[in-house]
Amino acid sequence: MLRTYEYRRTLPHYQKDNKAILGTFATYRRWHLPEAAREIVVEACRHVDGTKCTLHGFVVMPDHVHLVFTPLADDDGPISLPEIFQKMKGESAHRINKLLGRKGRVWQDESFDHVLRREESVDAKLEYIRLNPVRAALVQHPGDYKWMWFERRG
Repeated sequence: MLRTYEYRRTLPHYQKDNKAILGTFATYRRWHLPEAAREIVVEACRHVDGTKCTLHGFVVMPDHVHLVFTPLADDDGPISLPEIFQKMKGESAHRINKLLGRKGRVWQDESFDHVLRREESVDAKLEYIRLNPVRAALVQHPGDYKWMWFERRG
């Protein structure tokens, strides 16, 4: 059985084969993640790279995550966006709650995603997320923010 290419919650979600996606998901009630929790989110994002998607880059902000990725495919077709987001959010939420000795929601149910149509769009979105900590006045230079990762592009 092939995976669903579209799904709808509050926002519509569309997926096209072999197209990069800008995705964003936020913490529940915009709760600010402690630094140790952001490390866990970095690990969860890196964990899907090469298994569920090809990760091009991401930044873990105090209350949200931006990432650019291209879903991988298997015998059932492209891996669905809900499957990719659930892997990152579920794994990180469980570990964050354990770390902090708490229970309850870490992430909002909904996520935002946008299919990128041209290579220039991928580069532009990667630059957008790279500069996010600077725009939020968390650092003066993007390289000073430690909760981000970008693939080497040649």
